Amino acid sequence: MLKIAFHPIYKHPLPAGHRFPMLKYELLRDQLLYEGTCTPDNFFEPTELEEHYILNVHTPDYFNDLKNLTLDPRAARKIGFPLSDLLIKREIIIADGTIKASELALIYGIAMNIAGGTHHAYSNRGEGFCMLNDQAIGARYLQEKHLAEKILIVDLDVHQGNGTAEIFQNDPSVFTFSMHGKSNYPFKKEVSDLDIALEDECDDDTYLSILKDILPKLIHSENPDFIYYLSGVDVIASDKLGKLALSISGCKERDRFVLQTCKDHKTPVMCSMGGGYSPEIKTIIDAHANTFRLAQSIFF
Repeated sequence: MLKIAFHPIYKHPLPAGHRFPMLKYELLRDQLLYEGTCTPDNFFEPTELEEHYILNVHTPDYFNDLKNLTLDPRAARKIGFPLSDLLIKREIIIADGTIKASELALIYGIAMNIAGGTHHAYSNRGEGFCMLNDQAIGARYLQEKHLAEKILIVDLDVHQGNGTAEIFQNDPSVFTFSMHGKSNYPFKKEVSDLDIALEDECDDDTYLSILKDILPKLIHSENPDFIYYLSGVDVIASDKLGKLALSISGCKERDRFVLQTCKDHKTPVMCSMGGGYSPEIKTIIDAHANTFRLAQSIFF
């Protein structure tokens, strides 16, 4: 059965001007239930993660400042959200959702977190609406529990996974692959194990040709025990924060190829949703829902 992390705190309201990114989480779950892609049994509710697992990835000074709301104001501004106890709790619960989904992916072949994909969180700071790096925390958890040794992170959000690259920059046990917009945020890129920087207005054919050439070779050469997939839909042409030009059907084909490739290689995959900022919420929901629809059709 497809298992999906969702917690009511995912829709945590923010002050005016910051609410839009939070709207999609509950709406996405509701859409999946309405159309019959999922039933209530597909969803599970994560809880607050033990701090030990966070500190496997993030420095004690940073995490303590984060949870005590004592971050330097300049560092807090880089995150982009007005910080609060509830917002930090939300981030901790998202990380737990990714860890629990990782364990479930080992059982079912795939599992998902409606939230997550917080790849701009560094070991010692947050950026770009990201405070704790959920997939990095998940990767370290699997390794600590001896559930996986070699991990591949496939980051197909339109923005480079700069925080993830920094966290694993000297660790050959986690291979970081980021395929992103060349001229988009972050404007100072980190160095992933493999970076593919795409030109503005990159279309379906160009994008899919590159991905379909690279990913199977990468899985063959790295032979991962586990894959994290960051399936941001900010690659589509209508996205306000992206500069690529994929259609919704092209984005769906991207997801189909990644998930089918994981299944063909018998490699468990955990998906975090990442970004999506098109002007119309229905566009975001439809693009994200395709990832879940494909997970059901390919794996179950």
